[in-house]
Amino acid sequence: MKVLAIPLWVLLFFILKNTKFVVCVGICRENEQRALDTLKKEVYDPSEILSSWVVGKDCCEWEGVVCNNLTRHVIELSIYSDQIESRYLRINSLEWLTSLSSLENLEMYNVDLSKANEWLQVINMLPSLIYLRLYKCSLSSLELRYGGIEGAIQSKSGNITKLKHLDLSSNNLISTIPNWLYQCKDLESLFLGSNRLEGTVSSLISNLSSIISIDFFDNMLSGKLPNVIGKLGKLGLLELSVNLFEGDISELFNFRSNFLSIEFGNSSSLTVLSLDNNKLTGAVPESVGHLSMLEGFSISNNRLEGVVTESHFSKLTHLQYFYASRNNLTLKVSQNWIPPFQAKNIVIGGWNIGPLFPMWLRTQKKILNVDISDGGIHGEVPTWFWKLSSQIRLLNLSHNQFVGEVPIISTDEQSGSWLLMYLASNNFSGPLPLISTNVRELDLSNNSFSKGLSNFLCEAKNGSYELKILNLGGNDLSEEIPDCWMNWPELKVLILRDNNLIGSLPRSMAILSNLQSLDLRRNRLNGPFPSSLENFTKLHKIDLAENDFFGKLPSWLGMRFPTLIVLILRSNKFDGELPQELCHLKDLQILDLANNTFVGIIPRCIGNLSAMVKVKKKVLEDDFELNYSSRYGTLIESAMVMTKGNMYQYDTILVLFTSLDISSNNLSGDIPISVTRLAGLRSFNLSKNNLIGRIPNDIGDMKVLESVDLSENQLYGQIPQSFSSLTTLDCLNLSDNNLSGMIPLSTQLQSFDPMSFQGNKLCGLPLLVNCSSNGNVPNHEYEDEESDKDEVDWFYISMAIGFALSFWGVCGSLLFKRSWRYAYFRFLDHGWKCCLQSYQYVERYD
Repeated sequence: MKVLAIPLWVLLFFILKNTKFVVCVGICRENEQRALDTLKKEVYDPSEILSSWVVGKDCCEWEGVVCNNLTRHVIELSIYSDQIESRYLRINSLEWLTSLSSLENLEMYNVDLSKANEWLQVINMLPSLIYLRLYKCSLSSLELRYGGIEGAIQSKSGNITKLKHLDLSSNNLISTIPNWLYQCKDLESLFLGSNRLEGTVSSLISNLSSIISIDFFDNMLSGKLPNVIGKLGKLGLLELSVNLFEGDISELFNFRSNFLSIEFGNSSSLTVLSLDNNKLTGAVPESVGHLSMLEGFSISNNRLEGVVTESHFSKLTHLQYFYASRNNLTLKVSQNWIPPFQAKNIVIGGWNIGPLFPMWLRTQKKILNVDISDGGIHGEVPTWFWKLSSQIRLLNLSHNQFVGEVPIISTDEQSGSWLLMYLASNNFSGPLPLISTNVRELDLSNNSFSKGLSNFLCEAKNGSYELKILNLGGNDLSEEIPDCWMNWPELKVLILRDNNLIGSLPRSMAILSNLQSLDLRRNRLNGPFPSSLENFTKLHKIDLAENDFFGKLPSWLGMRFPTLIVLILRSNKFDGELPQELCHLKDLQILDLANNTFVGIIPRCIGNLSAMVKVKKKVLEDDFELNYSSRYGTLIESAMVMTKGNMYQYDTILVLFTSLDISSNNLSGDIPISVTRLAGLRSFNLSKNNLIGRIPNDIGDMKVLESVDLSENQLYGQIPQSFSSLTTLDCLNLSDNNLSGMIPLSTQLQSFDPMSFQGNKLCGLPLLVNCSSNGNVPNHEYEDEESDKDEVDWFYISMAIGFALSFWGVCGSLLFKRSWRYAYFRFLDHGWKCCLQSYQYVERYD
């Protein structure tokens, strides 16, 4: 079925005002004739609505049937009844519709389809259907999720009181929630999640007295949560996550009777309450603890504050999933507290939990996911907790102050499940722990682990490990990287930055063909550009900065990485010319080759770096591949970039940032004009080279430039006037060149520090040097320049005197010495005759 951007109410319910019945001349297609004959024979039609449908007669002549004049396919079908409900035309099956492959319009009005349970599946099998009208057809259930439906939900729909289930989730609906939906008193489930709905939730929602499930997940709904939702006594699921709701969370619980049902003996039927990723404020009310049937409670990523005590969990005996991280909440329970629940997931990262380890976790025998990160917890992790981790699937202890060694990380390898373990930013020490083969993600960064990688990599069990993310950055690891990577083929992310590793990369790393991010920054690694990287064709990032790599860059560097976004090689000992093949890196957004010894010219094709050409203004869904962790947001690709004179880390907005830095090398030649095609470039640094020539006039076309550094080169000429159009520029350095003339006038350039222009022959603000009437630096301002002019004048005077002496030395002799004069003119006469003879010879044989 073709899914078109037609109004949703047309797909649901439409008051049919004008129905046209058209009869065409022609012979109906045989299979379509049989299908309509079948309907005529099986339909319950007490009022003989289809009396014109005579079996055996050409169906193109039937009332309500329209055929194509050329192909004779049925293209329109209208069945209309204006009888009272007890005499509705009833169709028990729509199987016959599948034969009408060319049907474009289908209209049914006052037709009982209550027993045609397969109607939606059948309609989805009509490849040519464009227009669908079903009104007063007894639709008690409608599911069109992932239907590609676009546009608004119309404000009118007609009489739909029998609707019980409506699922329009995962479409592209853009509108408010229409009030007619709140009039569906028989509605039991309403799923509108993953659309682009906006506006508020009306207090009319209290009319949905039969509602059991409400799902508005991932929209743009805003305003305060209407407290009347708590009066919906049958409500079992309330999913309002990922919206823009604000106000005090206690609004949902401001009546003692909220979420309590007399039908259930004054107890709550609510099993899932999800409010995470909104803008809710206030303290969590203690009345939450009375929701005795609650299994899932999610309030993460809000602005909640205050203290949570044992009372908040007093009757939550069924609680299994508790997500409440990234709020300003404090957990205040006794060390001997025994929770009334046996939870599977407890995610409370960012709470104030410490300083003591939460001993109540020992009572949770079914626990699978634990996040107590950034909890202010001190000391060693209890031995019993490491044993408990054998059943855990996600463990996040990062950003605390844990000390001691980490034992072997073992899990049940036969269970088929895997483990995500995050222990970053603590004070763990000792050697790296061995892990089970089913550990999927391991983050031990920013601790004090020491020794080398050999024990971790080489004493591993035989067989292939499932590890995809390994982050060991920011430790005290030393020694060479061992040649033991054969059992780690699944690695996507390898981070070894900020350690003391030495030597070159081993050959066995070539097995890591799935690698997408490689960060070896700030070690003591050496050798030529690693040949093992040639197999890493899926890489998004290569960061080898601040090591001792040397030699020329291989040409394949620009050919083997079609998805490379970040290439950082700064502060090494690379030399030679920049390979032209770098221009083939179409996705490259950050190129940092600074502080090496590259020579030659900047490749003329530099403007072909197409990812730096287009200005990107927002993060798109296609950028989600830079989220490497299966736990969204845990590990996002990042890059350390030198810009505006400082080092910055870009992660969440990395896809929006572009930078080109080839500073501190031995490059020569001019700045290629093609560089001005990089209109999406934000940071541009060619300083400390031997570049000559002029700054390209069209540099003003690079509209989003924020930082430009061309200092310490040999550039000359004037600063291009187009600089004045760079309104986003907030860092500029053109110092120590041979630039001259007046600094262009703009609101930006005159606001920079004068140091940005020093070491040139410039005038005008922000310098204190006034320009002359022709826009140049006046002579009297520069004594050195005046002395140069004096030297030039004496040169010409000396040359004139020399010419006079030579002229009279020769001519005077000819004038006063007759023999010399005769000899000189005989020489001229002889030379003339020789030239004339040569000319005649050439003309003769030309």
